[in-house]
Amino acid sequence: MSRKTTIAAAFAGILLAVPAIAGDIMIKDSYARAAHKAAKAGAAFIVIENMTGEDDRLVAASSDIAKKVELHTHIEDENGVMKMTHVEEGFPVTAGGMIMMQRGGEHVMFMGLNRPMEQGDMVDVTLTFEKAGDVAVQVPVDLERKPKHGAMKHGSDG
Repeated sequence: MSRKTTIAAAFAGILLAVPAIAGDIMIKDSYARAAHKAAKAGAAFIVIENMTGEDDRLVAASSDIAKKVELHTHIEDENGVMKMTHVEEGFPVTAGGMIMMQRGGEHVMFMGLNRPMEQGDMVDVTLTFEKAGDVAVQVPVDLERKPKHGAMKHGSDG
């Protein structure tokens, strides 16, 4: 690992430890990844906590990393096959609740990447909520992070 990569990875680690707060919407433990350098798609996985006294809904996401950005989840079809799908209505975040985006569940999908996602890079993402409005976050690229054991079923509220 080069010195530049080591410094970037250390900086990303520090950023992961410091949650972003926009009003009473807290963003933490975020990371983005693509399967490999030549991938045409990638994803961001973010924990969103709604510390407000009212329900809200994540309705959209945007980023300059890709030509198209959508909110996605995985749904089991009638044959028992998991399929990724765009969630047009977004994800509800109840008052005092959370969304825990993880692989195999809810996530921000980047389609048509404009550049490779490299370890330690930062991806600017704007999350749009019905009530809280736009929340800008910087999501570190972490190509080495492994999914948590047993993390296949993911709900919107914690």
